[in-house]
Amino acid sequence: MIIYIKNKYTLKIDNLKFKCSVGRNGFSKTKIEGDKKTPKGTFEIQHLYYREDRLKKPITRLKCIKIKKQMGWCNDIRNPKKYNKLINVKNDSSIRHEKVYRKDFKYDLLIPIKYNFKKPTIGRGSCIFIHLTKTYKPTAGCISLGKKDLLIILKLINKKTKIKIN
Repeated sequence: MIIYIKNKYTLKIDNLKFKCSVGRNGFSKTKIEGDKKTPKGTFEIQHLYYREDRLKKPITRLKCIKIKKQMGWCNDIRNPKKYNKLINVKNDSSIRHEKVYRKDFKYDLLIPIKYNFKKPTIGRGSCIFIHLTKTYKPTAGCISLGKKDLLIILKLINKKTKIKIN
């Protein structure tokens, strides 16, 4: 199964279309850290991370991981060993990171896109997620969807699903 990002506002899976938002500066084949662009290409997806304190475990065939307060995602170009990886912010408090446990709702459901993932190239971009939105404002490079739509998509996808960003 493939999730298609057709343009800045449309995500398609099978015959279903969903409203979405992407990076403020559009798409790029040559993404760099902080450019506010969504990377072009076809990528695998990772697990579903979710806030158990805010919603029950969604119905999905993805592996589900509860988000904990100490979770962060490293975006620190000075730290090649942890760049674009999940970290424990208590142990690594000096490392720049994106907080996964947020006060707002955006990361209540979160799926990392495996962009620059296996052997990350420093500065090529990190923290590219599928996450929630209420406003559909452009993102820093992620793909955001409404909660109802993401819950529908979670029922359809599995660990072999890929996302194709044009």
